[in-house]
Amino acid sequence: MASAHTHHEAAVHHAVPGTGQMRAYWVDESTLAWPADLLPPGVRLEDCLGADGGRPTSPPLSFGLVSSPDGSVGLTDGLLQRGERGSEIPLGLIGRLDSRLVEAHPQLDGYLALTTQDEFGAPRLIGDDVALLLTGQLAVVQRTSASVGGWVTAYTGVQTWPVIDRLWGQVASARDGSAPLGVSFSPSGDAAPSFALWAPTAVHVDLLTWPAPVRTGSVPLAAGDPVRLEARRCQDGRWEVTSRRTAEAGVRAGCQYLWEVRVYVPATGKVETNFVTDPYSRALTVDSRRSVAVDLGCKELKPSAWCENLNPTVAVDAARAIYELHLRDFSAADPTVPPELRGTYEAFTIDSAGTRHLRELAQAGIDTVHLLPVFDFSTVPEDRRRQRVPQVPEGTSAASRRPQAAVGAVADLDAYNWGYDPFHWMAPEGSYATDGHQDGGARTVQVREMIGALHGMGLQVVLDQVFNHTAGSGQEPTSVLDRIVPGYYHRLDATGQVESSTCCNNVATERAMAERLMIDACVSWVRDYRVDGFRFDLMGYHSTTTMKRLRQALAQVSEDAVGHEIYLYGEGWNMGEVADNALFRQAVQGQVGAQDGLHIGTFNDRVRDALYGGNHFGPDPRQGQGLGTGAASHPSGWGSRGEQADREDLRWRTDLVRLSLAGNLREMELLSADGTWRRGQDLRYGLAPAGYGDEPVDSIAYVDAHDDETLFDRLAYKLPPGTSVEDRVRLSTVCLAAITLGQSPCFWAAGTEMLRSKSLDRDSYNSGDHFNAIDWSGQDNGWGRGLPPAGRNFERWIIQAELLSRADLRPSPAHIAAARAGALDLLRLRRSTPLLTLGSAELIHERVSFPVSGREARDGVIIMVVDDGAGQGDLDPALDGVMVAINATNQEVEQRIEPLVGRFFELSDIQAEGADERVKSTVFDPATGLLRVPALTAAVLVER
Repeated sequence: MASAHTHHEAAVHHAVPGTGQMRAYWVDESTLAWPADLLPPGVRLEDCLGADGGRPTSPPLSFGLVSSPDGSVGLTDGLLQRGERGSEIPLGLIGRLDSRLVEAHPQLDGYLALTTQDEFGAPRLIGDDVALLLTGQLAVVQRTSASVGGWVTAYTGVQTWPVIDRLWGQVASARDGSAPLGVSFSPSGDAAPSFALWAPTAVHVDLLTWPAPVRTGSVPLAAGDPVRLEARRCQDGRWEVTSRRTAEAGVRAGCQYLWEVRVYVPATGKVETNFVTDPYSRALTVDSRRSVAVDLGCKELKPSAWCENLNPTVAVDAARAIYELHLRDFSAADPTVPPELRGTYEAFTIDSAGTRHLRELAQAGIDTVHLLPVFDFSTVPEDRRRQRVPQVPEGTSAASRRPQAAVGAVADLDAYNWGYDPFHWMAPEGSYATDGHQDGGARTVQVREMIGALHGMGLQVVLDQVFNHTAGSGQEPTSVLDRIVPGYYHRLDATGQVESSTCCNNVATERAMAERLMIDACVSWVRDYRVDGFRFDLMGYHSTTTMKRLRQALAQVSEDAVGHEIYLYGEGWNMGEVADNALFRQAVQGQVGAQDGLHIGTFNDRVRDALYGGNHFGPDPRQGQGLGTGAASHPSGWGSRGEQADREDLRWRTDLVRLSLAGNLREMELLSADGTWRRGQDLRYGLAPAGYGDEPVDSIAYVDAHDDETLFDRLAYKLPPGTSVEDRVRLSTVCLAAITLGQSPCFWAAGTEMLRSKSLDRDSYNSGDHFNAIDWSGQDNGWGRGLPPAGRNFERWIIQAELLSRADLRPSPAHIAAARAGALDLLRLRRSTPLLTLGSAELIHERVSFPVSGREARDGVIIMVVDDGAGQGDLDPALDGVMVAINATNQEVEQRIEPLVGRFFELSDIQAEGADERVKSTVFDPATGLLRVPALTAAVLVER
């Protein structure tokens, strides 16, 4: 009978609307938002209000805010049970939610307002009452009459993050030093640290510390019982333990610590005792089991190379050339790196094939290295002895399933992951540290040594940041934030579930303390590690307000820390629950640029798609060629819509490349393919404008990145299988030329200059060293390492197996060397004259032109001219002008350029003396204005 009763109770429990969800919102001290669709059928808002809009004498519904400090409130057989400690406060329905509150929380548009005030406007709750209620269970009950004994028609939990922000977040988020978080050390050098944690809804908080253990190889967790110190609650929701108390208890720098937080957790329905690391951890033990109190300012943690190699400068951000690199990709398979240093921070500090390649890139023109996440992430075992190594069989065929099966068998236990699963944002990742240095401040030393080494090569360092989601939420082992302030840091949907459109556990950085954590983390990396910039993953999930505050905070520390403004850019995609500015003005393309006062670049997918073609994510990636993948030179026929439609598509994509070369500016006027003059914002990219920048720095020109397939692999898909490797090499160079010889910052994925392949893997985030490692010797580009992992590629395996089986698609070392030489020449060309990177929209409008375009343009051919001030030579004393000519066709092109008759353009010395023999036949006749450019060639001509 007990079992039957339980089933009946559950059925009734779930029959009441809202049960098991959190559909109400506590938005300010006296107001709760109630979803209108929870009103019973047939009951209108007007029925619940008096004639004057006030409260009627006999309302058809009653509402109550039910609370319990121990989670005892619930429904049984449709009746509310409050338990021994539960209580209920009457709520009044007063109409629609105030417009001021809707403006602050757009997702509550259409909600009704419930008030805790009585019918005379007197508060039933004061501040301390609200604070106490927020430490326990909360629900709103709706009944059929004003009587407490009425039938329950709706019952749901309460999302409390809005009122938490109002009561505590907006105070504690102040960055004036009045509310420190994490570990703090006295400027006087006192070894006793102070500790602070923001946990406004916690019932009780204790600090647990252990002394630092004696170092014996890999540092173990300190043994024995911890020193327990009760934290003092502050008015702003922080809990703190002062240095005076830690000194009395013998707690010193280097100690390991955890917070013990007793807090009500809605997901479990009870008060939990959570042992949690510090979200402001600057150092951790192996596998992030405990935080470590380190003073990053102590001299023992400041290696000489980091102190002595000052941050390089980049005079014009529009001239930046960025190189994106993953730490393990860099050295995991480099035989010139000692085995114990492969895949570590230290691999950047020695002479190796990889560091020699970086130096050569720097000499040619790369000035910025973008490192994929180096903050602490959750998916790689940090103790190298626990890391599994995939047993990839030797001698397997290029299209074998066996390598991916071996990699997949240990994918979550090996040393590899991209790291887009944040655990602790302010501490370095331990798996990249050498044995014995994964613990505490030892990681800091090695990260600083790496940064110092890169600065010594003349390279600025940009760190990839991921604040749009966390690895865990709720009571999960990798959840930190939610186990301290449940329901606050993550963005919840209308039912109270964590949004996951970013792939997992979306973070609501529009909330005060989530924003502060993001800003404090970035400031820490600049101040404590001297990094030069940040790239933001899925930046559109942050608001422009947050990014502006971030920019302001960085400005306060950047000059002293690095000597220049911090460079910022990110993925400005418009997607998810925040799309189309649904919750706030997003940090997306066209809303974060120079005219917005933010000076933040966004990746230009227009030029990427113009070069690649369409159908990136469909089941057949061969369809839809672009300017750089054979549409003008090697038509494959895959997905053809007919000759005329294909030609129009090619000409439109060519216009997108022209626009990108001119900085992808909104107001740039181009003679488009149909013969009409259009501004960049009037040229379409799907439903969006193609041009979205106000200045050339507003967009980042790129053709491939760590995401999706490499450039070589895209060419493998798009080109007819019989296309020679020589032509593939030339088209690869054409693609890189289209992004490198333009007016915006350019961005290269590591190894793209060496025809890097990931064996067609579309998402190699967890594909191990086997599919990701780079061979800097140029003997192997990665093609044909087997079918890529089934999890992300299975639906394409038939196509992939056919391509990978073709031995004639594998480039030889000579092909790789040719591609590398051509790519480095592009960097040298970019750096050779300021005319290719003018740096301002005004100069671009004045000096950049496309003399052969519109209906007169040859399909697949682009000619851009940059004049130096009408012959005044005010930007480049050596040149009167520069011409960029791109011929993506398979035939030599002769083009008469009437406006250039009488001008003396000749091939740049860089290409005239370079390794590519074909480009050397490029010639311009000043008498006739006739330009001749070889097939599949990008050439730069100069007027001296």
